Amino acid sequence: MARKIERKTFIETERFILREILLTDIDGMFELDSDPDVHKYLGNQPVTEKEQLVNVINFIRQQYLDNGIGRWAIIDKKTKDFIGWTGLKFVSDLTNNHKNYYDLGYRLIKKYWGKGIASETAIAMLKYAFEHLQAEEVYAMADCNNDGSNKVLKKVGLNCIEKFYLEGIEHNWYKIERKEYENINLNR
Repeated sequence: MARKIERKTFIETERFILREILLTDIDGMFELDSDPDVHKYLGNQPVTEKEQLVNVINFIRQQYLDNGIGRWAIIDKKTKDFIGWTGLKFVSDLTNNHKNYYDLGYRLIKKYWGKGIASETAIAMLKYAFEHLQAEEVYAMADCNNDGSNKVLKKVGLNCIEKFYLEGIEHNWYKIERKEYENINLNR
């Protein structure tokens, strides 16, 4: 028997509600992940059928249970529209010689690009990481050619500490430590 997990809101920002991703988000997830432009720097493999996203959503939901954290839906407070997702993922696989770390990520439906949404929600996620999860550091990565993501990560306080190859593509590797976050937060 499947356990019913009630929808849980984790954070509210000025404009958004950040909550668990649910199977009922499948239409929004499809709009997001079927767009070739969204996947340009993510391996160029957009989904073609909604059914492909059932496993993705279930995987994310399992991370909530296993790690107490995962990617969260971004919901517009005014319209209740699904905007995309943001959040921390606990990565236990080896990536760029790191494992067992928090990875900051976000993905937005294209019509919402350039509106400060990634920055607003990433700042909220860093606050959650350092103040709620008591993380000592948070990492992120972005394709070196993805100007938008690289700009957001720098804007919210992460530092590019090196470059590495992931599946043959050069990526920037970012990090922010607790002390850096606290210093930035004092000046916000």
